[in-house]
Amino acid sequence: MKLLSFDIEISDVFELGPYEDMETYAPFHISVAATAIHGGEERVWYSEDKEGRPALNLTPRRAHELLVYLDEMQQKEFMVCAWNGLSFDLKWIGHQAGDMGLAARIALKSYDPMFQFFNQAGFPVGLAKVAQAMGIAQEKLMDGADAPKQWRAGNCQQVMDYCLGDCQMTNLIVRAIADARQVQWVTAKGYVRSTPMARLKPVEEVIRDPGPDQSWMDTPIPKDKFYQWVQDAIGAA
Repeated sequence: MKLLSFDIEISDVFELGPYEDMETYAPFHISVAATAIHGGEERVWYSEDKEGRPALNLTPRRAHELLVYLDEMQQKEFMVCAWNGLSFDLKWIGHQAGDMGLAARIALKSYDPMFQFFNQAGFPVGLAKVAQAMGIAQEKLMDGADAPKQWRAGNCQQVMDYCLGDCQMTNLIVRAIADARQVQWVTAKGYVRSTPMARLKPVEEVIRDPGPDQSWMDTPIPKDKFYQWVQDAIGAA
């Protein structure tokens, strides 16, 4: 398995209320991104200001370089993955780069175990909860909501390490899912649950699969919320 995971952090600071949709505060801007080949090269992607310090945001050029890199790795038959990368990471890399079309094409061929899980279970699950249940020793280095604040405070190396750490964790989780042929997660009540996942599927295949049974939910998340931007970008191309 030739595996590469990627992750982004945003620079936007806001206070998210209980059950509030994060998209309320969009569009988002990327402070830093990271890519990690499992057992291979790891890279951190950011831009510099005039003094050579990490800038607040990736420049459009740097964001586009990241997209081109991910596209090239897919062409080299790497399994390019991100946890919730379809709905979040690739959408905002495309926005920052000014190339939603390329981001959408990468998204369709990417692997997003969270989206695949959602399409089976009907609800999303966090990276840390899956890592905990599947016995991944590596832990998240900070709360995601703190990353923009720490970046703006000048603690950029900590945020870089956190972003890269999430890539490493995603690689370990993807390998664990592939080996166990199931996803395990820790519920809000502290129980460990599991659902079969015989094989990891590219996003374009999961989109074509039947949607989840959400008949038991009061306010289900529509499946197309994850990929509507892809359809819009390809339709506009």
